[in-house]
Amino acid sequence: MQLIGKYIRKAPKGISCHDFCIGVSRQINKHYKEADIPRLIEHPEERLTASAVVYSRLNREIWMIGDCQCMVSGTFYDNPKPYEQELAEHRAQIINEGAEPREHYLVNDTARQQIIPQMLEAMKQQNITYSVIDGFRIPEQYVRIITLNFQPWEIVLASDGYPFLCPTLQESEEKLAWQRENDPLNIGEFKATKAFTAGNNSFDDRSYIRFKI
Repeated sequence: MQLIGKYIRKAPKGISCHDFCIGVSRQINKHYKEADIPRLIEHPEERLTASAVVYSRLNREIWMIGDCQCMVSGTFYDNPKPYEQELAEHRAQIINEGAEPREHYLVNDTARQQIIPQMLEAMKQQNITYSVIDGFRIPEQYVRIITLNFQPWEIVLASDGYPFLCPTLQESEEKLAWQRENDPLNIGEFKATKAFTAGNNSFDDRSYIRFKI
Protein backbone atom coordinates (compact mmCIF):
# COMPACT_ATOMS: atom_id res chain seq x y z
CA MET A 1 0.00 0.00 0.00
CA GLN A 2 2.77 2.42 0.90
CA LEU A 3 4.69 1.69 -2.29
CA ILE A 4 1.57 2.22 -4.42
CA GLY A 5 0.76 5.45 -2.60
CA LYS A 6 4.30 6.69 -3.20
CA TYR A 7 4.04 5.89 -6.90
CA ILE A 8 0.67 7.66 -7.25
CA ARG A 9 2.05 10.81 -5.63
CA LYS A 10 4.94 10.97 -8.12
CA ALA A 11 3.13 9.75 -11.26
CA PRO A 12 2.73 12.26 -14.14
CA LYS A 13 -0.67 13.94 -13.88
CA GLY A 14 -1.66 12.92 -17.41
CA ILE A 15 -0.59 9.27 -17.12
CA SER A 16 -2.82 6.76 -18.89
CA CYS A 17 -4.25 3.67 -17.21
CA HIS A 18 -1.97 1.51 -19.38
CA ASP A 19 1.15 3.39 -18.33
CA PHE A 20 0.00 3.43 -14.70
CA CYS A 21 -0.32 -0.36 -14.69
CA ILE A 22 3.18 -0.74 -16.11
CA GLY A 23 4.73 1.86 -13.80
CA VAL A 24 3.17 0.72 -10.56
CA SER A 25 4.10 -2.90 -11.33
CA ARG A 26 7.71 -1.88 -11.84
CA GLN A 27 7.61 0.05 -8.57
CA ILE A 28 6.65 -3.13 -6.68
CA ASN A 29 8.94 -5.39 -8.67
CA LYS A 30 12.00 -3.30 -7.73
CA HIS A 31 11.51 -4.40 -4.12
CA TYR A 32 11.88 -8.08 -4.91
CA LYS A 33 15.24 -9.78 -4.85
CA GLU A 34 16.13 -11.09 -8.29
CA ALA A 35 16.75 -14.54 -6.84
CA ASP A 36 13.18 -14.63 -5.51
CA ILE A 37 11.46 -13.94 -8.85
CA PRO A 38 11.22 -17.59 -10.02
CA ARG A 39 9.57 -18.59 -6.74
CA LEU A 40 7.20 -15.62 -6.84
CA ILE A 41 6.12 -16.64 -10.33
CA GLU A 42 5.16 -20.05 -8.95
CA HIS A 43 3.77 -18.74 -5.64
CA PRO A 44 1.67 -15.59 -6.17
CA GLU A 45 0.43 -15.83 -2.58
CA GLU A 46 3.90 -14.69 -1.44
CA ARG A 47 3.94 -11.51 -3.52
CA LEU A 48 3.41 -7.99 -2.20
CA THR A 49 -0.20 -7.56 -3.27
CA ALA A 50 -2.79 -4.81 -3.05
CA SER A 51 -5.75 -3.33 -4.90
CA ALA A 52 -6.25 0.31 -5.88
CA VAL A 53 -9.01 2.51 -7.20
CA VAL A 54 -7.67 5.66 -8.84
CA TYR A 55 -9.35 8.74 -10.28
CA SER A 56 -7.50 10.45 -13.13
CA ARG A 57 -8.65 14.06 -13.30
CA LEU A 58 -7.13 14.81 -16.71
CA ASN A 59 -8.43 11.59 -18.30
CA ARG A 60 -11.74 11.80 -16.39
CA GLU A 61 -11.49 8.07 -15.67
CA ILE A 62 -11.76 5.84 -12.63
CA TRP A 63 -9.41 2.85 -12.70
CA MET A 64 -10.33 -0.19 -10.58
CA ILE A 65 -7.42 -2.60 -10.17
CA GLY A 66 -8.36 -5.48 -7.90
CA ASP A 67 -11.27 -5.83 -5.48
CA CYS A 68 -12.22 -2.23 -4.78
CA GLN A 69 -15.49 -0.36 -5.13
CA CYS A 70 -16.84 3.06 -6.01
CA MET A 71 -19.98 5.12 -6.53
CA VAL A 72 -20.55 7.69 -9.26
CA SER A 73 -23.48 9.99 -8.42
CA GLY A 74 -25.22 7.12 -6.63
CA THR A 75 -24.41 4.34 -9.13
CA PHE A 76 -22.41 1.51 -7.57
CA TYR A 77 -19.47 -0.23 -9.26
CA ASP A 78 -17.17 -2.98 -8.04
CA ASN A 79 -14.45 -5.27 -9.37
CA PRO A 80 -14.53 -8.41 -7.20
CA LYS A 81 -12.17 -11.36 -7.32
CA PRO A 82 -13.91 -14.11 -9.34
CA TYR A 83 -13.59 -16.75 -6.61
CA GLU A 84 -14.41 -14.60 -3.57
CA GLN A 85 -18.18 -15.08 -3.47
CA GLU A 86 -17.99 -18.84 -4.01
CA LEU A 87 -15.56 -19.25 -1.10
CA ALA A 88 -17.65 -16.96 1.10
CA GLU A 89 -20.69 -19.12 0.37
CA HIS A 90 -18.70 -22.25 1.24
CA ARG A 91 -17.54 -20.76 4.54
CA ALA A 92 -21.12 -19.78 5.43
CA GLN A 93 -22.27 -23.33 4.66
CA ILE A 94 -19.59 -24.80 6.94
CA ILE A 95 -20.74 -22.58 9.80
CA ASN A 96 -24.46 -23.16 9.23
CA GLU A 97 -24.03 -26.92 9.07
CA GLY A 98 -21.41 -27.18 11.82
CA ALA A 99 -21.92 -28.33 15.39
CA GLU A 100 -19.95 -25.49 16.98
CA PRO A 101 -21.83 -22.52 18.52
CA ARG A 102 -21.66 -19.30 16.50
CA GLU A 103 -19.51 -17.63 19.17
CA HIS A 104 -16.78 -20.18 18.52
CA TYR A 105 -16.08 -18.75 15.06
CA LEU A 106 -15.62 -15.22 16.37
CA VAL A 107 -12.69 -16.41 18.49
CA ASN A 108 -11.39 -19.22 16.29
CA ASP A 109 -12.71 -19.12 12.74
CA THR A 110 -12.15 -22.75 11.85
CA ALA A 111 -14.51 -22.33 8.88
CA ARG A 112 -12.08 -19.83 7.37
CA GLN A 113 -9.19 -22.16 8.10
CA GLN A 114 -10.96 -24.83 6.05
CA ILE A 115 -11.22 -22.62 2.97
CA ILE A 116 -7.67 -21.23 3.12
CA PRO A 117 -6.25 -24.04 0.91
CA GLN A 118 -8.86 -23.14 -1.72
CA MET A 119 -8.02 -19.45 -1.36
CA LEU A 120 -4.32 -20.15 -1.90
CA GLU A 121 -5.12 -22.28 -4.93
CA ALA A 122 -7.32 -19.53 -6.38
CA MET A 123 -4.50 -17.00 -5.88
CA LYS A 124 -2.50 -18.87 -8.51
CA GLN A 125 -4.79 -17.07 -10.98
CA GLN A 126 -3.64 -13.68 -9.66
CA ASN A 127 -2.94 -11.40 -12.63
CA ILE A 128 -4.07 -14.20 -14.93
CA THR A 129 -7.86 -14.27 -14.57
CA TYR A 130 -8.17 -11.17 -12.40
CA SER A 131 -6.10 -8.05 -11.76
CA VAL A 132 -4.13 -6.94 -8.71
CA ILE A 133 -1.01 -4.86 -8.17
CA ASP A 134 1.76 -7.29 -7.23
CA GLY A 135 4.84 -6.35 -9.25
CA PHE A 136 3.98 -8.58 -12.19
CA ARG A 137 2.19 -7.72 -15.45
CA ILE A 138 -1.41 -6.63 -14.91
CA PRO A 139 -3.84 -8.06 -17.49
CA GLU A 140 -5.59 -4.84 -18.40
CA GLN A 141 -8.75 -6.54 -19.65
CA TYR A 142 -9.53 -7.14 -15.95
CA VAL A 143 -8.99 -3.51 -14.96
CA ARG A 144 -12.37 -1.81 -14.82
CA ILE A 145 -12.33 1.67 -16.32
CA ILE A 146 -15.22 4.08 -15.80
CA THR A 147 -15.15 7.05 -18.18
CA LEU A 148 -16.92 10.24 -17.15
CA ASN A 149 -18.22 13.03 -19.35
CA PHE A 150 -17.90 16.69 -18.47
CA GLN A 151 -21.06 17.05 -16.41
CA PRO A 152 -20.78 17.36 -12.61
CA TRP A 153 -20.30 14.08 -10.72
CA GLU A 154 -20.04 13.07 -7.09
CA ILE A 155 -17.53 10.26 -6.68
CA VAL A 156 -16.88 7.83 -3.83
CA LEU A 157 -13.80 5.61 -3.93
CA ALA A 158 -13.48 2.87 -1.30
CA SER A 159 -11.81 -0.39 -0.36
CA ASP A 160 -13.87 -3.54 0.01
CA GLY A 161 -13.93 -3.25 3.80
CA TYR A 162 -17.35 -1.62 3.53
CA PRO A 163 -19.97 -4.35 3.00
CA PHE A 164 -22.56 -1.77 1.93
CA LEU A 165 -21.07 1.28 0.24
CA CYS A 166 -23.18 4.42 0.66
CA PRO A 167 -23.01 8.01 -0.67
CA THR A 168 -21.53 9.27 2.63
CA LEU A 169 -18.90 8.01 5.05
CA GLN A 170 -21.34 8.25 7.97
CA GLU A 171 -23.89 6.03 6.22
CA SER A 172 -21.22 3.53 5.21
CA GLU A 173 -19.90 3.37 8.79
CA GLU A 174 -23.44 2.94 10.13
CA LYS A 175 -24.04 0.04 7.75
CA LEU A 176 -20.73 -1.49 8.85
CA ALA A 177 -21.73 -1.13 12.51
CA TRP A 178 -25.12 -2.70 11.74
CA GLN A 179 -23.38 -5.65 10.08
CA ARG A 180 -21.08 -6.13 13.07
CA GLU A 181 -24.03 -6.06 15.47
CA ASN A 182 -26.39 -8.30 13.50
CA ASP A 183 -24.17 -10.65 11.51
CA PRO A 184 -20.58 -10.51 12.84
CA LEU A 185 -19.76 -13.82 11.14
CA ASN A 186 -20.65 -12.36 7.71
CA ILE A 187 -22.74 -15.33 6.65
CA GLY A 188 -26.13 -13.69 5.97
CA GLU A 189 -27.15 -11.14 3.35
CA PHE A 190 -23.50 -10.10 3.13
CA LYS A 191 -21.10 -13.04 2.98
CA ALA A 192 -17.33 -12.78 3.35
CA THR A 193 -14.40 -15.13 3.73
CA LYS A 194 -13.79 -13.82 7.26
CA ALA A 195 -15.66 -12.53 10.27
CA PHE A 196 -15.41 -9.59 12.64
CA THR A 197 -12.77 -10.95 14.99
CA ALA A 198 -13.69 -10.49 18.64
CA GLY A 199 -12.59 -7.04 19.78
CA ASN A 200 -12.32 -5.58 16.26
CA ASN A 201 -14.74 -3.04 14.83
CA SER A 202 -14.09 -4.12 11.23
CA PHE A 203 -13.41 -7.34 9.35
CA ASP A 204 -11.13 -5.85 6.66
CA ASP A 205 -9.15 -2.72 5.90
CA ARG A 206 -11.27 0.24 4.89
CA SER A 207 -10.59 3.45 3.01
CA TYR A 208 -13.18 5.97 1.87
CA ILE A 209 -12.97 9.24 -0.02
CA ARG A 210 -15.78 11.35 -1.50
CA PHE A 211 -15.40 14.36 -3.79
CA LYS A 212 -17.18 16.29 -6.53
CA ILE A 213 -15.91 17.09 -10.01
